[in-house]
Amino acid sequence: MSKATASLRALLPGKADYAMLGRSWKSDLAAGITVGIVALPLALAFGVSSGAGAAAGLVTAIVAGLVAAVFGGSNVQVSGPTGAMVVVLAPVLATHGLAVLPVVTILAGIIVLAAGVLKLGRAVTYIPWPVIEGFTLGIAAIIFLQQVPAAFGVHPGHSTNAAVAAVQALGTTSWSTLFWPMVLVLIVAAIMVLAPKIHPQLPGSIIGIVVVTVLAQLAGLPVTRIGQLPHALPVPALPPADPAVLGALLGPALTIAALAAIESLLSARVAASISDTGPYDADRELAGQGLASVAAGFFGGMPATGAIARTAVNIRSGAQSRLAAIVHALVLIAVVYLGADLVAQIPLAALSGVLMVTAARMVSPATLRSVIGSTRADTVVFFVTAVITVAFDLIQAVEIGIVVAAFFALRSLVTSSGVHREELPGPARDGDERIALFRLDGALFFGAAERLLERVGGIRNVSVVILRMSQLQILDATGARVIAELVTALERRGITVLIKGIQERHLALARRVGVLDSLRHQNHLFAELPPAVEHARSHVRRSRQALDDGTSRG
Repeated sequence: MSKATASLRALLPGKADYAMLGRSWKSDLAAGITVGIVALPLALAFGVSSGAGAAAGLVTAIVAGLVAAVFGGSNVQVSGPTGAMVVVLAPVLATHGLAVLPVVTILAGIIVLAAGVLKLGRAVTYIPWPVIEGFTLGIAAIIFLQQVPAAFGVHPGHSTNAAVAAVQALGTTSWSTLFWPMVLVLIVAAIMVLAPKIHPQLPGSIIGIVVVTVLAQLAGLPVTRIGQLPHALPVPALPPADPAVLGALLGPALTIAALAAIESLLSARVAASISDTGPYDADRELAGQGLASVAAGFFGGMPATGAIARTAVNIRSGAQSRLAAIVHALVLIAVVYLGADLVAQIPLAALSGVLMVTAARMVSPATLRSVIGSTRADTVVFFVTAVITVAFDLIQAVEIGIVVAAFFALRSLVTSSGVHREELPGPARDGDERIALFRLDGALFFGAAERLLERVGGIRNVSVVILRMSQLQILDATGARVIAELVTALERRGITVLIKGIQERHLALARRVGVLDSLRHQNHLFAELPPAVEHARSHVRRSRQALDDGTSRG
């Protein structure tokens, strides 16, 4: 079997995906039913908010949720339409019209699929831990804030920002509409908190939703329900492929694909960190999410991503295998064809209670203490990422978080690097004052190279400079070029430069950039310090002898 064939087979489902099914099928069924009920209003709401319509949101949750569950790289990831995708998709539909929805969805899916096949999934591993935790905290805050309108029995605010919309919604609150939704939220939250204490396998979210739905129906409470649902799925169809349209949609498709890839990988990584259901395969996750969006596009759906909110509900409800996410999609299918009228009576406040408790559970106090108690730089990165996630955009938050983390990492590297003048080893000899020995430590790269020029370039009253490079751990092209320029400048002033201990891994770079060519003689490169010092002393003696001879002849 060729390496390429083996790589492709690794992206396909296998028996190992369901190794735990014999022990976990009961909890998986319960989790799938729970997350299916929770996903229903979210799918409808995200479809409407994007401009694609409620049916598109529901189709995405069903088709993409099922495909991603089977082909994705996480055992507990639940996929479908998300709030972040709505923010990116809505302007595209507003500009190009609803007819381009299946085309841009399929294009984005193909791009994400290609990223998985090309093994680009591990790129998320370069995202620092404080950025991941800040992203998670921000997502939890958004999930909680998004539930405020339903919890208070009011309409959402007009802003697309969850925090602003929550404040706008609270401004319209009245006691006549506030009381009963809040009661239902509190009942659901209490049941979800208490049920696991009675028995770990009790599905608190399902029990809570059933209890408050029955209460609302029997008492005729004035609370908002889910409302009318579509009764059938569309027939799959191949969208028209107009070259002009494809060209115009390529840019938006790339943006959507980037969001889908990052959000899905981060969601899978967060899921792996809060559950003990095994690691995730990043490349397979991308391939699965790409296939999910392609499939959703053929049904007229939206681009799909791994959904942190639904994934968290899935995990907290006891999911152990892919069966839970598959059941979640089957529940939504059953709702469309069998139970649309019944599910329509569930109060939105009940679902708000489920998501509020889920959001609160996503934030671990122990993790918060670990991040805040680590370093000042990591704390700053954590809070910057969290604030930007809530205030602006998920992708921007991750990007800015990485930039801030990179800034602190570079600053740390610059601080750890150093240029130190040392005494020559052994007993002092006459003429040693004409020899300067410098030790280069840490990293010599573009952010720290100027320090070498400032520290060594201004040396005076010496005949020989020894650059001790054996302790240099990192050397980039800029750092190597600075060494070459320094050697050339010192040699031009009549100061002989000797280099000692350049590491084997840096030797090729030093040769290409010109460090070795800048030396006066190839014998001025030494592997050990004693021969370099002895050569420097002999050079000083010869220089003095030449000076004395010239003086006597004069």
